[in-house]
Amino acid sequence: MKYIAILRGVNVSGKNMIKMPALVKAFEDIGFESVAAYLQSGNVLFSSENGNVADLQKRITEKIALDFGFDIPVIVFSSQYLRQVRKDNPFLKKADFDSTMLHVTFLAQAPDKTNLEKLDTAKYLPDEFVVDEKVIYLNCPGGYGTTKFNNNFFENKLKVTATTRNWNTVNKLAELSGE
Repeated sequence: MKYIAILRGVNVSGKNMIKMPALVKAFEDIGFESVAAYLQSGNVLFSSENGNVADLQKRITEKIALDFGFDIPVIVFSSQYLRQVRKDNPFLKKADFDSTMLHVTFLAQAPDKTNLEKLDTAKYLPDEFVVDEKVIYLNCPGGYGTTKFNNNFFENKLKVTATTRNWNTVNKLAELSGE
């Protein structure tokens, strides 16, 4: 099966620097096949016969800690799941959306319903978000750099690990994974 691993906080602002060839080699050392990195921000495509996403995440997290000395969040999902995420983006149904302002925040697990109920989406307009199980679709008309909807916001409010990719990256990862 084909998978995508997205790492949070790699090569951002000079912190947690990992060269992508070294990251690819680490994935190959684990035993993954068809390993390829996309961009410098910790997006890795790979194949594995192991279908247990939690096990894959654990193995990757441990290998990164061992090889690079970083304890960073890693979220793994299948290429089929990414295809579904692309298809289900509710902002694509709007007539006036700007795809450069769309992002997807991937969550390590579905948030607790009581934490979700505490979020007042109207409070942050014109920025909008829609939670769908383990992803949050974002529409940030003023740009992601100015929104309050960053990873820390969702992690603090929902009590889950989060990492965000822009819509272009989501589409490119899906394309590279053969979906």
